[in-house]
Amino acid sequence: MKKLSHLDQEGRARMVDVGGKAPTRRRAVASALVRMSAGTRKALSGGTLPKGDAPAVVRLAGIQGAKWTATLIPLCHPLPLDQVAVDLQEDAAAGGVRIVAEARTRAATGVEMEALTAVAVASLALIDMVKGMERGVTVEALRLELKEGGKSGLWRREGFVDPWAPDEAGS
Repeated sequence: MKKLSHLDQEGRARMVDVGGKAPTRRRAVASALVRMSAGTRKALSGGTLPKGDAPAVVRLAGIQGAKWTATLIPLCHPLPLDQVAVDLQEDAAAGGVRIVAEARTRAATGVEMEALTAVAVASLALIDMVKGMERGVTVEALRLELKEGGKSGLWRREGFVDPWAPDEAGS
């Protein structure tokens, strides 16, 4: 049986020592679907929500969430973030808005939790911005889409199209 890295010899939770690992470039992308009605999506895209500029608030909340990850998630290492980007994409077929976040660093450990936290906080901020129009908004499918760097290299969820890769997103 493989030894669990976040447990000490007595089975207690501990922070992993990454001090002996060389810093490398690392990147992660995460996403979530915030499901809402077509009317709420229309108000969001048209800029007519009662609380104002939701996309700007959502992007800033996601960036702030990534920066606070080590405070919110007990065993995460504080990381120097080189870049955090948050994007909102209307997904009418899924009945909502997809929030996608990218986090980049040069560190001895991965940046997946920062990307996931960015998406989670951005999703909550979006709910806060639209709750005056619709109370039943939900967050679904919060997940890691891509990670690269470090010893394990590249991992990508099947079917994921990277909005920050110009050759994939059509930019």
